[in-house]
Order: sequence, then C-alpha cells, then structure tokens
Amino acid sequence: MKNFKILLIAFLSLFLMNCSKTTTEKNKVESQVIADNIEVEKPKEATLFERLGGTEGISLIIDQMVDAHMQNPKIKHIFIPLSKDPENFNRIKQNVKDFLSAGSGGNAKYVGKDLPSAHKGLQTTEADWVAATDDLMQVLRNNSIDEETQKDVLFILYSLKGQVIGK
Repeated sequence: MKNFKILLIAFLSLFLMNCSKTTTEKNKVESQVIADNIEVEKPKEATLFERLGGTEGISLIIDQMVDAHMQNPKIKHIFIPLSKDPENFNRIKQNVKDFLSAGSGGNAKYVGKDLPSAHKGLQTTEADWVAATDDLMQVLRNNSIDEETQKDVLFILYSLKGQVIGK
C-alpha cells in the first residue's frame, strides 16, 4: 500500500507538471498567433516634402530664399539681372519649387533643365554656393523648420554641390 501511495503521488506530480507545461506552451502559441494577426501600425514618418510644409510651405520658402539672394551682396549680381525679365524669373522660381517638391517626396513634376545645364555659364563659385546655402538655411530657421529637417536639406544641398559649382 505504501508503494502504491508513492506511485500515486509520483504519477499525480508528473501529470500536474505535464498539464502545467502544456498550458504554458499552449498560452505561448496562442499569444504568438494573436501577435501575428494584430497589425501593429508603426508611426508613419513624414516625408521631407511634408516636413517642409508641402506645396505651400515650399513655395513660401523658395520665394523667401530668392528674396534673400537678391538682398545678399555676395550673390545678388546673379539674381538681379534675372528679375529684369519677370516671366522668365517666375518660370525659374517655379522650376526651383517643382525641383524641391519632386525631390522631397511631393507630387510635383519637374520639367526644368538638369542642374549642370541650368547653371551653365554662371561660373558659380564655392563662395556663391555657400552664400546661397546660408540664405536657404536662414529661411528654414525663420520658418521654424525643425533642426533635423534642416540637416536633411543641407545634406541634399551638399550632394548636389558638384553639379552647380563652376558650370
């Protein structure tokens, strides 16, 4: 009888351990199935276009940038002659807006020249490029564009620098 009790206790212990293990494994499997079927929506990162204020924001930024260029003693000699032909000047500004919009994730279609062709004959110097870049960065700060977005714009400007200087 004593052996029977020991065997019964051992059997019950093993049975309970096995049931406990099965329940735990079952819970893990159910949890994984639930996790696999729940669509966790990650926060959508805003495009550069959106962070710059979309079409309206970019239009304002470019208008202010061109105004700054025309006041900047280091580069106004490039922009003032352009302003003497308002139709052409407005077309150039629109091309810059479309270029920035399309390149930053907007739906604008850029139909202007490629950068080397657009800057051909201007003999843009490093100092000219720096002055123009400084103007744009100041406009971004004046429009409360966040620092991360400013860095992204600056990175893009540097990546395009070789297509502008000396053309």
